[in-house]
Amino acid sequence: MPNPELDAEALYKVLAERVKTGLAQAENVALVGIYSGGAWLAERLAAELQLNERLGYIDVSFYRDDYAAKGLHAEVKPTQIPFEVEGATILLVDDVLYTGRTTRAAINELFDYGRPAKIMLAALVDRGGRELPIAADIVADTITLPDNQQLVLQRADDGRFSLTVDHA
Repeated sequence: MPNPELDAEALYKVLAERVKTGLAQAENVALVGIYSGGAWLAERLAAELQLNERLGYIDVSFYRDDYAAKGLHAEVKPTQIPFEVEGATILLVDDVLYTGRTTRAAINELFDYGRPAKIMLAALVDRGGRELPIAADIVADTITLPDNQQLVLQRADDGRFSLTVDHA
């Protein structure tokens, strides 16, 4: 069920403006979207920033510390990093920042490709509830949800984003 106060398109516009400002002085910038919501956001950001040649995708399934307990999702996608990570300023993009475990896994995987000069994190929504000391450098909004709910980003066929609150 769509949540009227969580207008994903409006949040994306806020995020995009903050990303432009946050990267204004950065050099050797590349975007890496975390599948799936973060990948969708990174695609659109890369188009706006004219960084399509510096766009990568990451699937952290094998890097999660809860892999043994959770198993694999049915839709494991290949990580694609088509640029040199060594020395790059990487903007890691995710849809929802929650415990920090996905971000930690993504950083671990990125280091398998080289040592970036800097890694920044952008998230559409920060919902708190951190289990690891990870914070977004750029975020569109912060909300609070009970532990039994999750925020899910969806992308329509026309590319428009929507957010729903699902009960876990």
